[in-house]
Amino acid sequence: MSILVRPAERGDVPALVRLRLANAERHRQLAPDTYRVPDAEAVRRHFEEVVEDGSKVLISVAEVAGEVVGMAEVVLLAEPPDHQILVPRRGADLHTVVLEEHRGCGVGAVLVAAAERAAVDHGVSIIYAGIFARNEDAVGFYSASGFGPRGILLSKEHEVPPAG
Repeated sequence: MSILVRPAERGDVPALVRLRLANAERHRQLAPDTYRVPDAEAVRRHFEEVVEDGSKVLISVAEVAGEVVGMAEVVLLAEPPDHQILVPRRGADLHTVVLEEHRGCGVGAVLVAAAERAAVDHGVSIIYAGIFARNEDAVGFYSASGFGPRGILLSKEHEVPPAG
């Protein structure tokens, strides 16, 4: 199977929307209190903006037999401020999606490798792959690509009164 990875283009927006919504549905099934399925129109607007701009989000798509079957989204984080105590490193968040029927065929690994190259080309020295629900498949996938734990992220939720 031949996998072509390339930067996303405006014509890929419908496929990107389909990938995001399929990924959202899968995650919502894993943890409905953490994940949601966003509005398709909002997702479309997001991808139209970031594909055109490319300054804060880098998107690559994977094609198999001419069909977009996966994507990697590198979200560039703000430059580290000079007042922080951590050694300043440019960072990015990585989100990878592969359609169910193409998982386990190397598509994700090729996407992650391309995403890493694009990130480094933009001055990124550390990439985060956040996994916010029990998802052993995602942990195994990113671990196989060389990702590992970094620190501990603690959180605490609060009820927020409705606006107005």
